[in-house]
Amino acid sequence: MQKDDCYTRAGEGNLGAGDIDDPHAEFRRTDFVGDRDINYDGTNALSDIARCYKYWIALTDCDGFRIDTLKHVDEETGRNFCGTVKEFAANLGKTSFFLVGEVAGDDANADRYLQVLGSNLDATLDLGRTRFALRAVAKGLSAPCSYFDLLKIWDDGLGSNRNSGRRRVTVLDDHDHVYGEKIRFSSGASNNHQVVAGVAIQLFSLGIPCIYYGTEQSFAGPEPSEQKWLPNWGSNDAYLREAMLGPEHPRLSGLAGLPAGPAGLDKALPGFGAFGTTGAHCFNSFAPAYVRIAGLTQVRNAYPVLRYGRQYQRQTSNSGALFLLPGAGDLIAWSRILDDEEALCIVNGHGTESRGADVLVDANLNVPSAPGNPWGGSAPFFTVIANSAQIAEGPAYSGSHPVSQHVAVQNRGDSLYVSIRNVMPSEVLLLTNRP
Repeated sequence: MQKDDCYTRAGEGNLGAGDIDDPHAEFRRTDFVGDRDINYDGTNALSDIARCYKYWIALTDCDGFRIDTLKHVDEETGRNFCGTVKEFAANLGKTSFFLVGEVAGDDANADRYLQVLGSNLDATLDLGRTRFALRAVAKGLSAPCSYFDLLKIWDDGLGSNRNSGRRRVTVLDDHDHVYGEKIRFSSGASNNHQVVAGVAIQLFSLGIPCIYYGTEQSFAGPEPSEQKWLPNWGSNDAYLREAMLGPEHPRLSGLAGLPAGPAGLDKALPGFGAFGTTGAHCFNSFAPAYVRIAGLTQVRNAYPVLRYGRQYQRQTSNSGALFLLPGAGDLIAWSRILDDEEALCIVNGHGTESRGADVLVDANLNVPSAPGNPWGGSAPFFTVIANSAQIAEGPAYSGSHPVSQHVAVQNRGDSLYVSIRNVMPSEVLLLTNRP
């Protein structure tokens, strides 16, 4: 990699200029914020770069990695790189080595790379419209369908969004927020655990959930009182990257920061810790968001239907009105169905008020005559398997829908539904018809 022809030597241009169909577009040839662009045309650069990654795979025994800025190499180069890495990993016995690509821009760009790279690329990060919709729905700013309708269009060519969901990594917070404001979800949150609403949608809807560090602690960037003094607040990656373990000072820039101990520190600057701190340890296993997310994750691991089931957004009704898709800030409801098991997922999309509704369930799986007599001759019901408010409060919890409660399946005309009441702000309920 010391040869001149290993690099395009085109200088630093516009990272957004050019057509994605052009393998030599400016955004692919430009140096990347000081990093020299590698020339893969007619050189051994791709083979040499791939050997570096193979070395790290063997050294670390990792089972996969994220490919950053994948869009900035042409599709053939991306396919060949992923292919050779996959083959090397398979030879080590890692036949399911996981490669996830960051393809910035519109979701259509990510779709394109998934199609062209095929089985060489396992998944892409949802950094475009899907991330924006997820954040807005979880904060009660948009109707749930603005997110769930985007998931409907996922198609693996076999007509099953359940399968295509395995090729998408859902993102709520990220380290750079390539598009949109560079502000964490919890900045300006309505309560101390509102982020749980967003993470719950990630955990229990289609896609592979990716929880960025600090999201589980409700990291929110600088304190609100300090934001007005900060240069480029809302447009600088640094404000997405608080230090979890709170150093007193940051490291010096470049090579000067390599020495261990105080010699590598920039003592002219304070450390950038969470919640306006310096030198503080901010990983709190009792944080309101953390305890809820940890408990919900355990339930997800225990029920395959929550990971692999087909997905259906559910209509809701209040006060006997027609069943309709809910609006912004109402209960968010969807089902995952795996064989004859239905899991009903409920999230209160409002950050300051409790919500309730009658929620539709599957009309075939939840009748007394369902195959296998699942209710032992009793009337059909769903069983609560998780309640995020109860997870947080513990044995003292006295609110609605505690774990193990049976919620009767009711009938209105040709519709079957369950009645969900008094779900507190940003809280989560999970129920199943086959506990």
